[in-house]
Amino acid sequence: MKKLSIVDIANHLNVSKTTVSFILNGRAQEKRIGKELVERVQKFVDEVGYKPNSLAKSLRTGKSNIIGLMVEDISNPFFASIARLIEDRAYKNGYKIIYCSTDNDTLKTQELINMFRDRHVDGYIIAPPEGIEGDIDELLKDGMPVVLFDRHLPNVLTDYVEIDNLYSTYNAARHLIQQGYKNIGFVTFSSSQTQMTARMKGYKDALKESGLKPIIQEIVFNQNEEFIIKPITTFLKKHKELDAVIFGTNHVGTCGLKVINSMGIKVPEDLAVVSFDDYDVFQLFSPSVTAIAQPIEEIADKVITVLLNKLNSSVNGKEPQAIVLKTELNIRDSSKMTANVI
Repeated sequence: MKKLSIVDIANHLNVSKTTVSFILNGRAQEKRIGKELVERVQKFVDEVGYKPNSLAKSLRTGKSNIIGLMVEDISNPFFASIARLIEDRAYKNGYKIIYCSTDNDTLKTQELINMFRDRHVDGYIIAPPEGIEGDIDELLKDGMPVVLFDRHLPNVLTDYVEIDNLYSTYNAARHLIQQGYKNIGFVTFSSSQTQMTARMKGYKDALKESGLKPIIQEIVFNQNEEFIIKPITTFLKKHKELDAVIFGTNHVGTCGLKVINSMGIKVPEDLAVVSFDDYDVFQLFSPSVTAIAQPIEEIADKVITVLLNKLNSSVNGKEPQAIVLKTELNIRDSSKMTANVI
């Protein structure tokens, strides 16, 4: 069945397409269109189930009421939880969300930004990979509201929401040091993104402060667990002296726990464990895993609040906000000192 257009409705009812358009866009009263004609058009529209073309409407009104949300991996519990909370709040404010995964891939992210441009989204929320500074600058030049989260791009002047990554790993390492652990490893993704470099620095600062030697394994980001599990296995086999390890993300952490299980390493008797990004798996693991908890609800709330304020404000040129939130170290059984550790 052919999809009806405004022209088809106008021809069927023998009225002008301009009149039909005014009625469908809620401007009948403003244009002094008679009540009887309005009712006749609305009755026919209801009967045929006409739905306006949202893209065409956005071109007319300049608004699509859609927000583009781009995260590293929408299946990751951290990003999934934040996306859900943002979606709920956006919907209550009349906006819908289209979200997608960038896989930390620069080219894919650039293509997705172009796709969102084609859809005429009203604003962007992005956990940015490296190399898209120029693309975001172009959006900002065109007056598009952009809020970055989880990490920021130092050379891009826009609003961002993130946590205090440096203190988070510093605090986790200090906890292990205070428990008496001396050979503390750090396993993380290899990245020059702001959140990952800050986590690395926090770990190194804590060890340096206590005169301990850093033992680091950086892994190339990959969705395939096999490419994460293999280097962690090699690292743990090579460094038998380790008595504790900090995992830099929840993805690395869950892979690390699988390796620990498969190698028969006892936690915390053989190896104490702390991971970034607390979630259910870490609480359910036996023993329960000490983890750095990000304030997910607060992150989502700040991100969508900043974006909605930008969307609803006619004032441009307001100084961008840099919002940095605190984390919490949830101490559980995996990092408690045991009697056989000296």
